[in-house]
Amino acid sequence: MWHSLDKKEVLEEFETSENGLSNKEVSLRLKKYGRNELKQIRTINPFAIFFEQFKSVFIIILLVAALFSLFIKHYVDFSVISIIVLLNSFIGFSQQYKAEKTISELKEMLVPKVRVIRDSIVREILSTELVPGDIIIVSEGDRITADCRILHINELQTNEAALTGESFPQDKASEKIPLEAELADRENMIYMGTLVVRGNAKAVVVATNMHTEFGKIASLVQHIKTKKTPLEEKLDYFSKKIAIIIVALAIITTIIGVARGENFFQMTLAGISLAISVIPEGLPAVLAITLAFAIQSMKKHNALIRKLPAAETLGRVTVICTDKTGTLTEEEMNVISVYSNRKKFKIISNSFFLNEKRINPRNYNEIIKLLRIGIMCNNARVESTNNEIKVYGDPTEKALAIASLKLGLVKKEETEKEIRVKEYSFSSKRKMMSIIRKKNNTFTSYVKGAPDTIISNCTKELVDGKIIPLNKKGKEELISVYENMASQALRVLAFAFKPVEKNFNQKTTETGLIFVGFQGMLDTPRKEVKYAIEQCKTAGIKVKMITGDSMLTAKAIAKMISLNTEGIEGYELEKLSDEDFDLVVKQKTIFARIMPELKLKIIKSLKKQQEIVAVTGDGVNDILALKEANIGVAMGIRGTDVARDVSDIILLDDNFSTIVAAIRKGRHVYDNMKKSIKSHLAANADELFVVLFALLFYLPLPMLPLPILWMNLITDSLPSLSLTVEKEEKDIMKRKPINHQESIIKDVWKFVLFAGILSFIITIILFLAYYKADIDKARTIVITGAVFCEMFIVISCRSEKNIWKIGFFSNKFLFLSVVFAILLQLAAIYTPLALVFGFKALSLVELGIIAASSSLILIFFESAKALRFKT
Repeated sequence: MWHSLDKKEVLEEFETSENGLSNKEVSLRLKKYGRNELKQIRTINPFAIFFEQFKSVFIIILLVAALFSLFIKHYVDFSVISIIVLLNSFIGFSQQYKAEKTISELKEMLVPKVRVIRDSIVREILSTELVPGDIIIVSEGDRITADCRILHINELQTNEAALTGESFPQDKASEKIPLEAELADRENMIYMGTLVVRGNAKAVVVATNMHTEFGKIASLVQHIKTKKTPLEEKLDYFSKKIAIIIVALAIITTIIGVARGENFFQMTLAGISLAISVIPEGLPAVLAITLAFAIQSMKKHNALIRKLPAAETLGRVTVICTDKTGTLTEEEMNVISVYSNRKKFKIISNSFFLNEKRINPRNYNEIIKLLRIGIMCNNARVESTNNEIKVYGDPTEKALAIASLKLGLVKKEETEKEIRVKEYSFSSKRKMMSIIRKKNNTFTSYVKGAPDTIISNCTKELVDGKIIPLNKKGKEELISVYENMASQALRVLAFAFKPVEKNFNQKTTETGLIFVGFQGMLDTPRKEVKYAIEQCKTAGIKVKMITGDSMLTAKAIAKMISLNTEGIEGYELEKLSDEDFDLVVKQKTIFARIMPELKLKIIKSLKKQQEIVAVTGDGVNDILALKEANIGVAMGIRGTDVARDVSDIILLDDNFSTIVAAIRKGRHVYDNMKKSIKSHLAANADELFVVLFALLFYLPLPMLPLPILWMNLITDSLPSLSLTVEKEEKDIMKRKPINHQESIIKDVWKFVLFAGILSFIITIILFLAYYKADIDKARTIVITGAVFCEMFIVISCRSEKNIWKIGFFSNKFLFLSVVFAILLQLAAIYTPLALVFGFKALSLVELGIIAASSSLILIFFESAKALRFKT
């Protein structure tokens, strides 16, 4: 409603004046309205994060086993199980809490400052201290931190892309406008999260925190449920299946034993032994650490992972839906084409080309004249400090100033030659701007603006250094040139000049002009994006551009980065049926003039088609899509706080190529997690077969609960963890994305079965050979043999290729962890720990037999690999 009131009414409504509020009144309003910050969508709750770790089915089963051990007064068993459970939980907690803390710290660093008038004095405060009724001053480069009604204005333009998706600056005004005006048409309002790109203004704050337009949209996020990532879904499903098997086996074991006349508690203990032998209790910790390593690695490459499972989900991404401005492009306008003297010139880097041949532009007076008008009719500021030139101002005027620098024309030097007398600012109605300058007693009007407007006001043209008449046919030819440049998605401005009399007025300075030429600007693509797109193609990942810009602009960028140019505009999409909509979304690459609701619908359509979708976004208008996507990717530099809060990943450099690098790392994480899981399951299969065999054939248990937990602790910790730092496979970005329905344990069962059977045969033969003579020694041999077998399994899990080809010692962490695990087992046998676990000392001959027999596993699998990859 504030846009429909005049300035006086707004000030009266808020009981304020242009001299600002008093400090006492500010304190009262802070209590009433609260701090000017958006509510945390998610808060860091250490207790909630910690207890989240106990939701694992594996951990729950272990806790039940611990309680039973306590009930039957097996205190050592209870203690060891409890320690392992707590260890796993603390590892998961520390990694998740660390990630959340990093995001919180990043948010605190991004609180901007604002200039405010209080008690008639201009002061700078934190934006969080603003209250409704405050009078603020904004100028070029400022980020607006509250919704405000403009009081006074001086050529103000704002970039509202974060709110509306429109990338070009919006002209602002101070007069009241009709109540029914849409958000984008409220020219007398400036909004939280938008950016001042030109001019300055004084405004009164009308809304803060969640009452702003940003806040209203942010509140919608509260109603969107956070969905589980594919990894979480697969692991949940896997855990439930294993849990059912574990519980069933434990119950069956107890029932069979009791029916056989065995003691109930002893058979329940046997069932627990079986359960513990199957549970991969170290797996949650290993997966958490794997993802934590990935997070640290990705952060070094400018990708901040907010949620652990997102690191793996990246490896499954099949579609990247990216915005254009700032992600694929530099978010900086550049003049790349000029038309002057009836010739079209290209500008590539700092070089000028005519008909594909490099030229010296200083030899072309018309180019000099054209680019000079671009800085004579320009409000950008060019500063030189420490031999470094910086340009400030409106993106378009910055581009013009930079283009002139390529000719050696420095704005300050040129404008000092001709004194600025008068400016007629650009308006959306006139679509042009003029500045009158004076040199000696000569006045010249320099004009720039929309090509059709400038051409219609021109009566002459500068050609070959001569001023000639411009007739209707000549104007039509110029319009044709302009349309041709525009079809290449360039933002085209026309430039003209005119000598004027001392008693000039706006009409005389902007009519009867002499046409000089066009300058075509483009927000150029980032250099590394083209290669990143090629990587996506090779990796089978589809890239779709979703932008609020025009189709012409989007297609031009797409061509430059080798992206398919088949596209559709928003208004066309809205007309389609649901079935046709899904088909078009699948087939098209570019989606232009897209509003937030339509972007969300596109993401839902892709997910419905079983795609794993990563979506980039920076503004409030992107929040719904970021939340809906499998992977929401927010911008760290130009992104809004609320967009970062709902994302899974933050790009610290806002660069598309960083997403591709993160996907590469995600695939690497997926590979290494699969290796760890394969190692865990293969080892536990051996334990399952051994315990089941003993139960079925009325043999003493070869493995008791406590030694099993000890074995799992030393084999499932460092050795398994060492697989997480295995180097990536060379073909990692040449494979197609992993099918969304594919379980992370797919294609490992054959290995698990063979490894489990081989280990079982080795350990059960050793047990049968010794158990009648000495049951305790036999159990020691079985546990030690299982440890050796598992170490050889870990080594074989390093790669699908032969370990000699990847380098046996290339993973030093793995080599050392294997040696350390074996030393720990030997320590448990030959130290007082043997009393805790019931171990007996083994001779060197017995150790030699164990080592030799267990090495058969490595020999078998590496031989199989050599035969499979033999060329």
